[in-house]
Amino acid sequence: MLRKYWKTAALEATGYIGDDPMFFVQFIFRFLRVIVLLSVWRMILANQEINSGMSLAAVLTYTLIGEVFHEQLNPQTGLAWALLRGKIAYSMIQPIGLVEQFSSKMVGHWLFNFALFSIPLLLISPLLGVTPTPVSLTVAFLFMLSLLLCISVGVALDFIITALGMVYFEQTIYAIERVRTALTLLLSGAIIPLAFMPWNLGEVLAWLPFASTASAPLKIYTGTGDPWFTIGVQLGWSIILWPLSHWLWESNREKLVSFGG
Repeated sequence: MLRKYWKTAALEATGYIGDDPMFFVQFIFRFLRVIVLLSVWRMILANQEINSGMSLAAVLTYTLIGEVFHEQLNPQTGLAWALLRGKIAYSMIQPIGLVEQFSSKMVGHWLFNFALFSIPLLLISPLLGVTPTPVSLTVAFLFMLSLLLCISVGVALDFIITALGMVYFEQTIYAIERVRTALTLLLSGAIIPLAFMPWNLGEVLAWLPFASTASAPLKIYTGTGDPWFTIGVQLGWSIILWPLSHWLWESNREKLVSFGG
């Protein structure tokens, strides 16, 4: 049963070079982003043992692991672009469902980037002065569980935002995608840990679904958050968002599919 999903993922991974021959340049910019962020945190947190419950070492690990798992912490299926380019009708007649189909393609994209960027970044992390390992094996297990829930919440959000964007803001979906990406990076804690947000905003944002993506697994990995509470919030959002996603697509199926006509 899993074979068809694996073949879809493999085709996406092997076709990535042809689809995006400038991938190596993107890797260089991602690596430079890591270097800059690590340098900035070292300057900001110099001579501060603990800041907002996080040590400098924890923040550096948070930043590096956030880049290693960047695509898993901010999952995007490419569904919006398929709708915009009129490819959704073709996807609808495939022998596997939309969620499984676009998720498989997303995983194929991840495999390529993880092999050529994430693993090398992990290997050279000691040279960057960062300890990439989790606190314990238990924490590593809880991180993987949280990461799976993060992906579940993220994919559900992707389907929901795409459906709402195409139904109500069809002429500005590209702009919505750009704004959505920027807001997600900020509200999810992918760049700045939520603990560093002013006016205790981080405590409020922690209850939003965006925080159940990047912030949740990274807090668990660095040992700076309550893992069971965090996983519980993620599970709750996953249970809420998937039925909502299904309802939005079923309710607006005719209009959404018309973009592929």
